[in-house]
Amino acid sequence: MNAPRLVVVGASWGGVDALQIVLGALPATFDAAVLVVLHRAQGVRDVLQHVLQRSCSLPVGDVEDKQPILPGRVYLAPAGYHVHVEDAHFGLSVDDPVHHARPSIDVAMSTAAEALGPKVTGVVLTGAGRDGAEGLALIKRLGGCAIVQEPSDAARADLPRAALDAVQPDRVLALEEIATWLAERGGGAEVNGGASPD
Repeated sequence: MNAPRLVVVGASWGGVDALQIVLGALPATFDAAVLVVLHRAQGVRDVLQHVLQRSCSLPVGDVEDKQPILPGRVYLAPAGYHVHVEDAHFGLSVDDPVHHARPSIDVAMSTAAEALGPKVTGVVLTGAGRDGAEGLALIKRLGGCAIVQEPSDAARADLPRAALDAVQPDRVLALEEIATWLAERGGGAEVNGGASPD
């Protein structure tokens, strides 16, 4: 089985609204898989899947352990679990939190970069803390594409600023521009975007 193309989107504070904009712009013909890692509490009634499905034309569902990665689907990192990308499927773990988070954006992005290399696009959106900065830098270093939300456009600018401190991204864009960029490129995987070399 050929390795899939994958977009890994990370967010925290303000992420639900941001994700509705980004995912809502993806066409039903979108031909990459999307993994969403949003910091969320465990043990409360989880309506994230239903909220995002209302705005997204692609099927949305929580990641299951050993689940194959298929194009044209949105996978949500479950509360309380890290998501590991392992070639053509996902794995789940309950390893220690990273940057006080489980799921961790860094874990998902780093394992995706190591497994899929240039077939990965990483997107860091609004949020508190610095989770995702190291993972996005690894995506870029291993040939993938790095996108960061413009900090002034974010509900909470910590995550985008930390990402910009860690990596020179291919694009720094407002939410609507990120959505358009992804939609036009079918995930943007294996597209360098013309950024200056590291």
